Amino acid sequence: MGRHLAWLAVVPLVAGVGLVGPAVPVALAAPAPIAAVAVPADELYVSNKYCTPGADGSVDAPFCTIGAAAAVAQPGQTVLVQPGDYLEAVTLTRSGTETAPITFRAVNSPDGIVRVGRFGASTVTGHAFSIAGVHDVVVEGFTVRAAAGDEPVLVDGSQRVVVDGLASSSDGPTSHVRVTGGSVDVTISRSWLLTLAPAVLVDGGATNTMVTLNQLAMSGVRVTDAPGTVITGNTILARCTGGIGVSGASTGASIRNNIVQARVTTTVCKDTGNPTAISVAAEAVAGTTADYNLIDPTYGGALYSWAGTSHSSLASFREVTGQGGHDLAADPRVDTSIKAERDWMPLLAGSPAIDSGDATAPGANGRDLLGNPRTDDPSVPNTGTGRAFYDRGAVEFQGGVESGQTGLTRTPGANPLSVTATSPQRYAWPTDGEGGSIAYKFSDEHFFRVTSAQVLEHSFARAGSACVSIFTSTNGFRWSTYLNRHCTVVGALFWPVGSPYRLLDTRSALGTNGTTPVPPNSEIVLRIPTTEGTRAREMTAVVLNVTVTAPTAAGFITVYPDGGTLPGSSNVNYVAGETVPNLVTVPMAGDSVRFRNSGSGTVHLVADLQGFYGRQGTGFKPLAPTRVLDTRAGAGTPVAANGYRQLDMSGKLPAGVKAVVLNVTVTAPKAHGVLTLYPDTWPAPLASNLNFVPGQTIPNLAIVPVVAGKAMIRNASAGTTHVVADLAGYFALPEYGATQVYVPLGPSRIADTRTTNGWTGRMVSGPLRPYEKGRFAPWSIETCDAGCPKPTAAVLNLTVTAPTAAGVLTAYPYLEARPTASNVNFVARETAANAAIVKVDTLGEVAAYHQSGGSTDAIVDQAGYFIAAP
Repeated sequence: MGRHLAWLAVVPLVAGVGLVGPAVPVALAAPAPIAAVAVPADELYVSNKYCTPGADGSVDAPFCTIGAAAAVAQPGQTVLVQPGDYLEAVTLTRSGTETAPITFRAVNSPDGIVRVGRFGASTVTGHAFSIAGVHDVVVEGFTVRAAAGDEPVLVDGSQRVVVDGLASSSDGPTSHVRVTGGSVDVTISRSWLLTLAPAVLVDGGATNTMVTLNQLAMSGVRVTDAPGTVITGNTILARCTGGIGVSGASTGASIRNNIVQARVTTTVCKDTGNPTAISVAAEAVAGTTADYNLIDPTYGGALYSWAGTSHSSLASFREVTGQGGHDLAADPRVDTSIKAERDWMPLLAGSPAIDSGDATAPGANGRDLLGNPRTDDPSVPNTGTGRAFYDRGAVEFQGGVESGQTGLTRTPGANPLSVTATSPQRYAWPTDGEGGSIAYKFSDEHFFRVTSAQVLEHSFARAGSACVSIFTSTNGFRWSTYLNRHCTVVGALFWPVGSPYRLLDTRSALGTNGTTPVPPNSEIVLRIPTTEGTRAREMTAVVLNVTVTAPTAAGFITVYPDGGTLPGSSNVNYVAGETVPNLVTVPMAGDSVRFRNSGSGTVHLVADLQGFYGRQGTGFKPLAPTRVLDTRAGAGTPVAANGYRQLDMSGKLPAGVKAVVLNVTVTAPKAHGVLTLYPDTWPAPLASNLNFVPGQTIPNLAIVPVVAGKAMIRNASAGTTHVVADLAGYFALPEYGATQVYVPLGPSRIADTRTTNGWTGRMVSGPLRPYEKGRFAPWSIETCDAGCPKPTAAVLNLTVTAPTAAGVLTAYPYLEARPTASNVNFVARETAANAAIVKVDTLGEVAAYHQSGGSTDAIVDQAGYFIAAP
């Protein structure tokens, strides 16, 4: 029976919670230990925009500087440097291995580029990157600059180093990349370098250096005493320094597929005379080959200087040296206009470089400076070698890209938070593979993922609206990108805590800094610890049994995500002196949840963790409410004082069920006490599900792990009590029919008879009439491209307030038969509430049946819903 003080309950325009009597101490349980979280082994993040104190290089706590990442990077790791200006001189001192190099990658994207070194008013001195005495290191994609006299990139005494995709420009006489000091197997590739000095210097002692697919503006390549150098596929528009120069003991060089203009202006070089396009000194001739080069003869300089002899024509060069059998002397038709810091010089239509290169040349690469594939111009005969449509120079002539239908879909499989983003693009002309750059930014990440992959899978940290922005580019995001945005909805699995444990008890300073009760109209914040290997940031929602005890005045408690705004809903309504529990599902936004006491007095709070929704766990199977226990039936044997009762549901459940959703009601207790439900054969936990006082009828929702379909009920009371249990669904693996996953939403008020809000078919506000069947439709996310998955069940809090007579409120699928189960029991003038997980019908609606001879207002708050897994 109800309390005679129930009419004093404060009911906001929010959801309340079940009522009980005088405070009964709730036993304490220590929280589980917080597990250490390891940084992913394959990636470190650097962002001077999103970095945090005490960063560990994870995506959530990126380093502020590249140097910080370089100090800890391990073989096989990729350091992903996000857009921004990094005013530092980076010295790389750690090495990878041949099969697991350390990679430093600038993530140039629609968010901007990555610049390193001396920019703006910076006073940084030294090299932007100093790579000395290390091996197996890759540096790619950076825009670099150094002070006058310092090369932006120095590779000294290092092995198996790749410097790729750089951009560097200056009007001074300093080289931009220098390789020296006995370095071996160094590659300088796909870079845009603009300077008046030779842009690339390969000095004495370096061996097997590869210079490939670079564009060098106003400068060239100089190699001195460096045997085995490969110079392939570069576009060199040099001024008076000449194009390619190989001198000293630089034997065994390979010079192929290059485009060389020895001067980019029509002014005669007054100090040096007209420069030579390609020079090979006598001491470097042995083993050196030159072929498939395209040299512009229009500026008057020699095409070649070979072993000290200049050749102004190919015929002379071929006759004397036997080299250059496929060389061309012609205007290369290169667009030499310079537009930006990270630039390129494309071929123009009709260039003799098109489809005439040697695809078998050492250093020939399947993708050009911009990341595009080799492409066959259908209007040009293929005269090259190997795949005969390779172009000479660094940039392949393209015929455009035809984009397909981009999209985002949920990925079938064990991980319900996984999605697949697609960005099909097709080159207008035949190619030798995929290419271009695609930047994917998922809505739960700060950073773009830049790749050439047209299909990319991603696992969201939390369920809910899942979106991706897709940008495509054929110029490495220098400019002119194309955007598509797509959204879907992903759901989470449920992980029941085997033995519920206490996270919060303000009476004993658990989860708080002291034992002071929560003051009126104030909040406390509870951090959710890592639980059973899952971090709080990976929890979509937590399920807490929240108990109010020892309130000094009437009020209500609202539990909501930390970082969100205070919702217009509540979870526990109380009056002075009572103890009230309710099961609360709280969507997570950060790593904490907030408890707000909206009352005029103080209150103590207790919260027991029952489980959480996340990437791992079990799916849900909603059921029409079914009564599985009623100790009043038959002979009517109540649960004994301080006694136990087994609840056997094995005949109603598949064998693999892990947990069940039960609405448990205590009725006619003889003394005050608590009721606890837990798995059969397990020890009883110290947490509780229901608090009650003599003569009370009170329900509470419980999610209870089971063993072979069985659970135990413990009556911690000096008197007997009857217990009623209604089954609303279960959690299990998909093979047992549990294929639905949870989507967070709210907490939000979706129906209130005191207004017309949400009640389908009710055109005016007003209490539910005697035996009236109201109905409402749970809310859902509706931002998907092709229609979002519809709710199959809803996570609700049901409240009745100001009833004029005793009764029950039952929620069930609107189009299905009304069950004998109940969700909220109430008496006249009582405010009563209870959580519910309710299956929806085929129309997406839920019925609320008011079984009472009086009238009552009813309120529905929603904290999420379930959808079918993909």
